[in-house]
Amino acid sequence: MWRPASALVAALTLLTACAAAPPPPAEVVPLNHLPALAGDYFRIESRPVGRGFHIYVRLPDGYDPSSGTRYPTVYLTDGDSLFPILAANHLFLTYDDGLPEAIVVGIAYGGFDPSVNRRNVDFQSPGADVAAEQAGAAAFQRFLKTELIPEIERRYRSDASRRVLFGQSRGGAFVLYSAVTDPDLFWGRIASNPSITPGIESLLESAAPAARGGLGLVLTSGTRDRPDLQQEAALWLETWQARPERPWRLFAPRIEGGTHAANAPDAYRTGMGWLFAPDASP
Repeated sequence: MWRPASALVAALTLLTACAAAPPPPAEVVPLNHLPALAGDYFRIESRPVGRGFHIYVRLPDGYDPSSGTRYPTVYLTDGDSLFPILAANHLFLTYDDGLPEAIVVGIAYGGFDPSVNRRNVDFQSPGADVAAEQAGAAAFQRFLKTELIPEIERRYRSDASRRVLFGQSRGGAFVLYSAVTDPDLFWGRIASNPSITPGIESLLESAAPAARGGLGLVLTSGTRDRPDLQQEAALWLETWQARPERPWRLFAPRIEGGTHAANAPDAYRTGMGWLFAPDASP
């Protein structure tokens, strides 16, 4: 039997429930309320590596995609931790040090758990004590060269002649691997307190030839870093400083009081200052 009162109650109940439901969340752009890190984000799936990466992009203050200005572009390994520190600090370096504005790209895994964060594979150069499946540096470099860099230079006003690669610890070892195996890929490189054992022997081999001059490589070492890592860095430097045919200018500053990780901003500041002011190099 039709009961109008019951139908009316049901309709009112449905309307009340709909009115009480929260509106769908607005689209959130990561970091869109942090102007020092204003920019972009995208995820990229890598065929050479066989995994995906989260890519965070800090765009220069006043960036205009329609202008003719192109910017140096800094690629940060370990973007999970280094991107929010170094990308934001780059703004202050333009204020205080006169460093050119730059696009800063953080390559992140999305977590520190070893099941997600595979830096122990991606930054590992080959060596006698390294299993083949653990030496992922070649695949990671192919990801940079054939996938990430072309995508960045397609999306943004990136100056392909002024690419910089920064890495800390194992990421620093990858910077050295890149410098030896493909010098032309980056105009400048900064290796902060590199951890280069195992696999150091492949980083002491002859470098691939470079097609252009003016390349720069900075290796910083903290005076309070682990003694064994300081010794590795000293061995690498001694080997390459004795080779005048090396394809890059080499600068090896010591960070007084610097520890293994906490002084990455000092390494970045020192290295970028030297790369962009070559007349100031020792």
